Amino acid sequence: MVSIESGGRVRTVRAAPSDVRRTERTWRAMRVQPVRMAARCLVVVVLAGMAVGCGGSPPTRRPVPTAVVGAPATSPAAPAATPPACDPWASLRPTNADDGPAIARIRQRGFLVAGVDLNSYLWGSADPETGEIVGFDIDIVWAIARGILGPGARVKFVTMSPEQRVARIRAGDVDVMVRTMTITCQRKAEVAFSTVYFRSGQQLVVPKGSPVRAFDTTLRGRRVCVGAGTTAVDVLAQADLGAIVDLADNHLDCLVRLQEGRTDAILTHGSLAAGLAAQDPMIRVLEPRLDETLYGVAMNPDDTDLVRRVNAILENYRAGGADSPWMASYRKWLAANLSDPTAAPPPARYVD
Repeated sequence: MVSIESGGRVRTVRAAPSDVRRTERTWRAMRVQPVRMAARCLVVVVLAGMAVGCGGSPPTRRPVPTAVVGAPATSPAAPAATPPACDPWASLRPTNADDGPAIARIRQRGFLVAGVDLNSYLWGSADPETGEIVGFDIDIVWAIARGILGPGARVKFVTMSPEQRVARIRAGDVDVMVRTMTITCQRKAEVAFSTVYFRSGQQLVVPKGSPVRAFDTTLRGRRVCVGAGTTAVDVLAQADLGAIVDLADNHLDCLVRLQEGRTDAILTHGSLAAGLAAQDPMIRVLEPRLDETLYGVAMNPDDTDLVRRVNAILENYRAGGADSPWMASYRKWLAANLSDPTAAPPPARYVD
């Protein structure tokens, strides 16, 4: 049986234990052009031990520059204070100790609760043929789960918008957040991060034939879609190119708007842009990358034992050179679309 909760309603349908039924948001539809669905928050519970969920009240939107097209009707939050200086690369030194409270909590529960994104082709999505949750981030989730719970580990996947990530971590709704989440000093003041597990950078996505050729003044007066609560909002604001900020829930909603001609460009991580381009041959990703973004596993700052354990698991995940689990996952999900012949696991750095 599979229970599906959407919009506060729950219905039950019959399904094979290994099959997560596709609802109105299916990855089969998302890979056929044009994509014509908006991101939704839903809960799918499979009684064979895997679950997907989300929830919580709508968050307050961050203030954005210039005009905002399609922004939700919520009051803007107060401008954030200047974040303290930090080293985004550094995290707590790893340990394999099993006596910490966070590790004990996960083991007593019997499964890991992981915040993920199911809207990111290649990173986290439901396979259209099998219904399995797959992708580069999902491989890391399973490595963490097995590192804590052993070979028979179970995972509850919780899906949410980018804006909800920090609040859900701090509320204790998830054990780990593995959702292409950029490590920033502002975020490090609120949550704890593992060592860096991937490097990316902001890039523009435009339709083929677009007059926009670069991240420059050709964007003046044009709509640029960015995900609310993402670092792309800040990059666009700081550039001050006169673009119209088109705020969406996530990069997949931005793709819908681009395909329907309601926005002119998308600004998102190059790693996510590669997934969009793989779905739609009529768009292209512009070089170069505009910055460097570092992905880390985010956790509650009180769960220091879990942070150290995750870093130990990531040490093993990187180890082995070309035969490491990291490289195997990269070849499977990303190599064909990112075309980086020098790709390798980022080095670890520790604060203690």
